[in-house]
Amino acid sequence: MSNKKRILLIDNEEGLCRMMEQILLDNGYLVRSYTSPQKAVEDFKPGAWDLVVTDIKMPGMSGLEVLQRVREQSREIPVIMITAYATVDMSIQALRKGAYDMLTKPFEPEELIYRVKNALQQSKLQEENRELRLELKGKFRFDNIIGASCGLKNVLEKVEKVAVRDTSVLITGESGTGKELIAQAIHYNSPRHEKKFVAINCGALPETLLESELFGYKKGAFTGARENRQGLLEAADGGTLFLDEVGNLPMNVQKTLLRFLQEKDFLRLGDTTPTRVDVRVLSATNSDLKESVKQGSFREDLFYRLNVVNIHLIPLRERTDDISLLAAHFIHL
Repeated sequence: MSNKKRILLIDNEEGLCRMMEQILLDNGYLVRSYTSPQKAVEDFKPGAWDLVVTDIKMPGMSGLEVLQRVREQSREIPVIMITAYATVDMSIQALRKGAYDMLTKPFEPEELIYRVKNALQQSKLQEENRELRLELKGKFRFDNIIGASCGLKNVLEKVEKVAVRDTSVLITGESGTGKELIAQAIHYNSPRHEKKFVAINCGALPETLLESELFGYKKGAFTGARENRQGLLEAADGGTLFLDEVGNLPMNVQKTLLRFLQEKDFLRLGDTTPTRVDVRVLSATNSDLKESVKQGSFREDLFYRLNVVNIHLIPLRERTDDISLLAAHFIHL
């Protein structure tokens, strides 16, 4: 079976279509070209092609219509749009409809090949990401968490229910009880499972570094800030941020985190324009946050924002039914 990438090429200008076809063939691609967009759409089959290259302005059916028809059958295949009349509005419209790139006529053969290679490489990376996320989702299936005790079963029932809700969860328990494992199980069984799971140990970083790690900073915000930097909150956009040992958050960071949970936006260090992201926050602690609230070291309003749902993990010494199962699992690894 050939490993050559398969390209569907559509342009109603026969001369240009043949020229592009030859350029692509000379560079090792398998190409099928059409001067009729209607015929190309009729023949299109998901999985038969690795890339679609189509002109935008064509009689009978525009390239945007071709793009729409392709997207109805495949969300993954990259589509490059070609136009002699590129405008900002047209580019935005094409990209919103799911185009990967825009190529403006006239162009050199090298430019066509460069755009094609980029689109195929990006498609490969996206496919690898999808496969990795499916693998991770399988790894964190509830039936892969080892244990048969009533305590663990009750926890898993609660985790399964809360995974599909988009609420904040506070996971409590002693060190070593598997709080991050439970957080990952929540994420990979939630509607956010295709996005990132980003974790940070709030007790492992000094106060100044923790703030910049979480929220990022603007160039010049402090000595050594030579460029803009994205924080972990932005990196987790669309996914889940896990704050381990959340009880160690300094007061100034607690205030910024509370603002985010309330407003869904935050300020990078040194910035004046809020950054808006869509992130679910899970947190964990081995300390008694209610006691920390009483002592004034943890904000009460933040505690209630984080503790919408509480999941408490029982230590293994209180789950004796699970010890033999875990021992057998590790023996057979």
